[in-house]
Amino acid sequence: MRMLVLGAGLQGSACAFDLLRRPDVERVTLADLQPKRAAAFLKKKKDKRLVTVRLDAKRGPQLRELMRGHDAVMNALPYYFNYPVAKAAVAMGLHCADLGGNTEIVQKQKTLHAAAQKKHVSIIPDCGLAPGMVNIIAAEGIRRVGDVESVKIFVGGLPQQPEPPLNYQIVYSLEGALDYYTTPSWVLRDGRPERVDALSEVEAVEFPSPVGTLEAFHTGGGISTMPWAYRGRVRTMEYKTLRYPGHVAIMRPIRELGLLSLDPVSVKGTEIVPREAFIATVSPQLTKPNARDLVALRVEVQGRGGRRVAWQLLDYYDEATGISAMMRTTGFSLAITGVMQVDGRIKSTGVYTPDEAVPFRAYVDELKQRGMEVRQVT
Repeated sequence: MRMLVLGAGLQGSACAFDLLRRPDVERVTLADLQPKRAAAFLKKKKDKRLVTVRLDAKRGPQLRELMRGHDAVMNALPYYFNYPVAKAAVAMGLHCADLGGNTEIVQKQKTLHAAAQKKHVSIIPDCGLAPGMVNIIAAEGIRRVGDVESVKIFVGGLPQQPEPPLNYQIVYSLEGALDYYTTPSWVLRDGRPERVDALSEVEAVEFPSPVGTLEAFHTGGGISTMPWAYRGRVRTMEYKTLRYPGHVAIMRPIRELGLLSLDPVSVKGTEIVPREAFIATVSPQLTKPNARDLVALRVEVQGRGGRRVAWQLLDYYDEATGISAMMRTTGFSLAITGVMQVDGRIKSTGVYTPDEAVPFRAYVDELKQRGMEVRQVT
């Protein structure tokens, strides 16, 4: 397998690291506008199969030329590159997987379905943690239960040692997290897609010690296109983010006071964007390079006849490699999907989301081999 990874940030580095652990991978090309920013854990690997190249992904011809000679591209660039990368992959006859992040772009990628089928390749957006892993698990629950009343999905990336006042640390992008805190969430209510306010409908969710009680609340993007895919088939479907108790009580007033607004305000004659000022002020306090994180996940599927299935995952920072739980659950998930596209375990060609195309058992077995065990719970 000859694999191309776009983006040398934390998730792209984790994806490349995981690919290099496979003996059947001949080469991993890691491309970025600044390839030297690759994570330290990847640089330490010193594997001759890893090739780093400089790429300006906005330059379509350069991107397509780089794709030549590869079997698949795993895209860990910002979400606004997802459609042009997918389009280029179809043109070059490569499988393509990305981390998603924007439901409208996923719907746009769906327009490439016929072209991808013609080239006998698969395009799979949303291949991270949420969306991604949770969608695959939820789809399996729906298949097992059959006549489904509700699907409830909970996911959070958290510090192992929370510090007040927010009990939170940046695990991927503060800008991305704030998008989720300010964008309404799509859910299914009475079988119809509806939007609900982010940071709303807070509820307590219990996890085994030492995690304990967490609070869950609506945020956008976690289940991507599933509300439309299961419209009329599932009565209730919702995704909620997990944080330590008290988080919403602080973040909701911050939002309501306008501190997360994107509308510029004048401060002593200078135009500033409140959210940009907030990020610049808060990021240094929430950036903890040496802190250990964890990822908590639960998916619950309830049938109308009383039948219920549920799965849970707790994953932790890997002390041996220095790879965070968020990178393991997100970057490794992207790598697993790309490998399954190339080796034929994902059989569908065209554009499909993970819940439509990724085989549950093969996927969770791959996770387990990496120490991430998705456990069925009562």
